[in-house]
Amino acid sequence: MRNAIREKRKALGLSQEELARRCGVTRQTVNAIENDKYDPTLSLAFRLAEELGCTVDGLFAPV
Repeated sequence: MRNAIREKRKALGLSQEELARRCGVTRQTVNAIENDKYDPTLSLAFRLAEELGCTVDGLFAPV
């Protein structure tokens, strides 16, 4: 699963720390998701999409 979290986060001028705080997770979690080392839960995927102003489908795509 490929994701566009890093690109969307940077376009909004958010740090990993700020996105993590808004989503209720650690910066390390955001880093792991961005680097395809961790697949978020469905609820976290929806929170990420909401904070990044897009849909879950807009964030994640099959490889």
